[in-house]
Amino acid sequence: MKLKDKVTVVTGGANGLGRALCRRFTAEGARAVVVADIDAEGAKKVAQEINGLAVPTNVAIEADIVQLVQKTIEQYGPIDLFCSNAGVLALGGVEAPNETWQRLWDINMMAHLYAARALLPGMLARGEGYLLNVVSSAALLSQLGSAHYAVSKYAALALAEWISITHGDAGIKVSCVCPQGIRTGMAQLAKEDGTLDFFGQGALEPEAVADSVIAGLADERFLILPHPDVAEYFRRKASDYDRWLRGMRRVQARYMSLKGK
Repeated sequence: MKLKDKVTVVTGGANGLGRALCRRFTAEGARAVVVADIDAEGAKKVAQEINGLAVPTNVAIEADIVQLVQKTIEQYGPIDLFCSNAGVLALGGVEAPNETWQRLWDINMMAHLYAARALLPGMLARGEGYLLNVVSSAALLSQLGSAHYAVSKYAALALAEWISITHGDAGIKVSCVCPQGIRTGMAQLAKEDGTLDFFGQGALEPEAVADSVIAGLADERFLILPHPDVAEYFRRKASDYDRWLRGMRRVQARYMSLKGK
């Protein structure tokens, strides 16, 4: 897909990668870029910068995503590319409270489902449409220090796979962006926990990830991997799952040692 003359939507568009994607889609000649974010003022600021439309949106609420889709269609016509970028990170394991598990599940997984549910009928009727989901390398390789993040991202990837398998021959394109580390506000939590320093060598600026997204969209690749090493790690995992798990336990031990636990 080329972005020229396309109608696009980016959730989590007020900051970080979402803001970089809004700017880049505009630079690529998109006819419209809709900036959706729970941070209404931040979304408005980005929209003013790129001459787009800001729509305050809490992606954890299905009605908000339905409204986002409806407002975009009313203003610009059918949506060509919907980028589900909004996400959240929290630290903890199985002991984390249910409220935290639910929050990450709602934002990191259910938001993708809500978007697909709102968009697919129209896209299928037209025989075309593109779902661009920002997931994470955690969907392929797990996430040390955050069970709920890993689980929600694995599920988001599984949903995208299912949509591609089920509707790919009907003109629906799906891509998942799976970066290993981006220098954004979300990364600050991982930095404070020590995981960014542990894995952060090669953490990319949002603009570099946006470059990878444009290249991936041009090729219509399902997996867009801004960090090439992730592909090799994933191959190793698939070739010998037990060996990979043993290796990850060693990595986990080093991670805990780094934290002084």
